[in-house]
Amino acid sequence: MEWVTRSHVHVDRVACPWLIKRFIDSEAEFIFVSKSQVLEVADQENALSFDAPGAKYDHDGDLCTFAVLIREYELTDKALLRLSKIVNAADTNNMDKDPVAAGLDAIAVGFGVRFPDDEENLLYQFEVYDALYAWCRLQVASE
Repeated sequence: MEWVTRSHVHVDRVACPWLIKRFIDSEAEFIFVSKSQVLEVADQENALSFDAPGAKYDHDGDLCTFAVLIREYELTDKALLRLSKIVNAADTNNMDKDPVAAGLDAIAVGFGVRFPDDEENLLYQFEVYDALYAWCRLQVASE
């Protein structure tokens, strides 16, 4: 399935593709367009839209799109739920809600500077999310 979102990825628009590829749709392909084109391209390409105003999957109240996807796809992995707290705090600029959030936001900014091409950025940041997910698995195992 194709998924479409805004270009110039940051926390949520990296975390969501990672989540989608790893836990929802391993064959997913991503299209990055300007904010004003997300819904139009989704319609033209029969793609699922995310993290954009009016998208099928977007923020819901205090939840970022990553958390919304976890809810909508009924994912219950405790490590994913831990990761969701980090991503949500970083993406909604509530750094005080999780001690790891500010670091994730800083990493996202740094990767955006180093790799302005969205697909290349995802390629590198997926490794970060794989590592962070592994850390989350350790965290929830010790609870």
